[in-house]
Amino acid sequence: PIIMHDFLTGGFTANTTLAKYCRDNGLLLHIHRAMHAVIDRQRNHGMHFRVLAKCLRMSGGDHLHSGTVVGKLEGERGITMGFVDLMREDYVEADRSRGIFFTQDWASMPGVMPVASGGIHVWHMPALVEIFGDDSCLQFGGGTLGHPWGNAPGATANRVALEACIQARNEGRDLAREGNQVIREAAKWSPELAAACELWKEIKFEFKAVDTL
Repeated sequence: PIIMHDFLTGGFTANTTLAKYCRDNGLLLHIHRAMHAVIDRQRNHGMHFRVLAKCLRMSGGDHLHSGTVVGKLEGERGITMGFVDLMREDYVEADRSRGIFFTQDWASMPGVMPVASGGIHVWHMPALVEIFGDDSCLQFGGGTLGHPWGNAPGATANRVALEACIQARNEGRDLAREGNQVIREAAKWSPELAAACELWKEIKFEFKAVDTL
């Protein structure tokens, strides 16, 4: 079972209490970040999401909505991966190109799994696998439920795309350059994936990232 909590609207004290309850009762705690943009979107006031993500790690939670880089949610790759590593890694070296201004040693504090979600579909799968790696959660909502044949074929299409991308990566193929070809090859033997590819082929999100260094 999974409980979802908005850690900013609910507050850190409530979140920590809920995190302890979930650990004691064998529940997963998924953290949503509703209202974060009010705090972190403007460059001249508030605080950056990497600070909020670090606060969440200290407060408690199993996975946190972290943006997608390639979906509908604004987010520059280097900055996004900077706070993703601060969420899940035990030791993170300073790297100003990713917005990490000092080395962070989390010692034994548990990490938080990043969740990529928001406007993603099968054509995004190569980039998601290449960007986020193995220790991540890829959450397809409309990219599953919007499949023309229904929910189960939508889930099948996503799974086939994921497995194809992982196999291609493990074989040494460059997903950044060959990703679309990997998806097309898999679609030849998966009618569910072929239908999803046809549906989502014209869907693009084009905007410039506000959060830049």
